[in-house]
Amino acid sequence: MNEAVVLTPERILEVTEDVLRRYGLAKATVVDVARALDVSHGSVYRHFPSKASLREAVAKRWLDRMDVPLRKIAEEQGPAPDRLDRWLRTLFAAKRSRVLDDPEMFQTYLTLAREACATVRCHKDAMIDQVAAILTDGVKQGAFEIGDTKATARAIFEATTRFHHPAHADEWKDADLSARIDATLALLLRGLKAG
Repeated sequence: MNEAVVLTPERILEVTEDVLRRYGLAKATVVDVARALDVSHGSVYRHFPSKASLREAVAKRWLDRMDVPLRKIAEEQGPAPDRLDRWLRTLFAAKRSRVLDDPEMFQTYLTLAREACATVRCHKDAMIDQVAAILTDGVKQGAFEIGDTKATARAIFEATTRFHHPAHADEWKDADLSARIDATLALLLRGLKAG
């Protein structure tokens, strides 16, 4: 074992993802992660005090990666209706590509996310806050007429659940998905429009 290796939480999480891909969620252990890192499992536990905390960190890392392009859109300048449309389409495309490109890992991450309820709740709240920020900009720009941007952001998030919630993943293979997304977003944007 190479105990001289400088371990970082990020390196452990990278290797954990590889181990999960190789062995699957049910069979992967902290010992497997340590072995892949060529360190003792105690070294892994110094960064993550339990298997549950390691699994939660993997789920958070996965959700955070999905958040990066969304946050970028939310923080941009420009017409709020365009940004909201792009933000939602980016969310839908990210979820869809993860399901279609790597269904086994998607199921693994989905299971991890279900175990990490607090992490998922924080992630959802952050996404709703991003939508609220876009809506607030839209009100300032005179593009949207909204009383409570936070409540409206939550309503938009919930109204589009069919396109981003994993429970609907089987529907994301439908040939008419793009048309349904277009119709839903057109309706939402018309409803938000000022005047």
